[in-house]
Amino acid sequence: MTPIQLLVVDDHNLFRRGLIALLSLDERFEVSGQAGDIGEALRCVERSAPDLVLLDNHLPGVLGVDGIASLKALAPEMRILMLTMSENENDLAAALQAGADGYLLKTVELDHLAGYILQVLAGESVVSPEMMTKLITAFRAKGPQAAAPADAPTPARDTSGLSLLSAREREVLALIAQGDSNKVIARKLDIAETTVKIHVQHILRKLQLSSRVQAAVYAAGCELG
Repeated sequence: MTPIQLLVVDDHNLFRRGLIALLSLDERFEVSGQAGDIGEALRCVERSAPDLVLLDNHLPGVLGVDGIASLKALAPEMRILMLTMSENENDLAAALQAGADGYLLKTVELDHLAGYILQVLAGESVVSPEMMTKLITAFRAKGPQAAAPADAPTPARDTSGLSLLSAREREVLALIAQGDSNKVIARKLDIAETTVKIHVQHILRKLQLSSRVQAAVYAAGCELG
């Protein structure tokens, strides 16, 4: 199996090197480049054509979110996953609007990061559970175009799919909208985490959605009581 090619873009040298060292321990990944700013990142993309960029937001010169369009223009098929300390909902909304495929906080566990990378490469949008509530809040305050990913539905306009969900699936969807992870949902509903994953899969299939983020945005416009 050919390793997934990654580019790490972060201006903090110590963090960048530590992350690269940890990612290199996973044989599924290969860090083909690293950069400390957007200009250097663009040159790396030209040289190595990575599959996915792990992009910090607060970079010198051009912010990470402001560099997404240039990176995507250079390599349209390349995925971009924000990895930042910023818990600001405006940064989150700006990143998703600009075309980022996900938004993670640097507090993410390494094994979870690996899973998120694989999810993004499979075509999903991912957001740290801690940021999901802020995504929903921004969506409700400013409307779907302000906070939702480009491929997210406009739930407030069509909630007919809810009739396809079982009572348990509606419970799970409501907790997704609150930003709860599968582990937290399992604890709240007193069911196995694997069962939660199955419910999530069924919810996405029935509502014709492709990611957990889309499900949360859908739920924001629905009455789930």
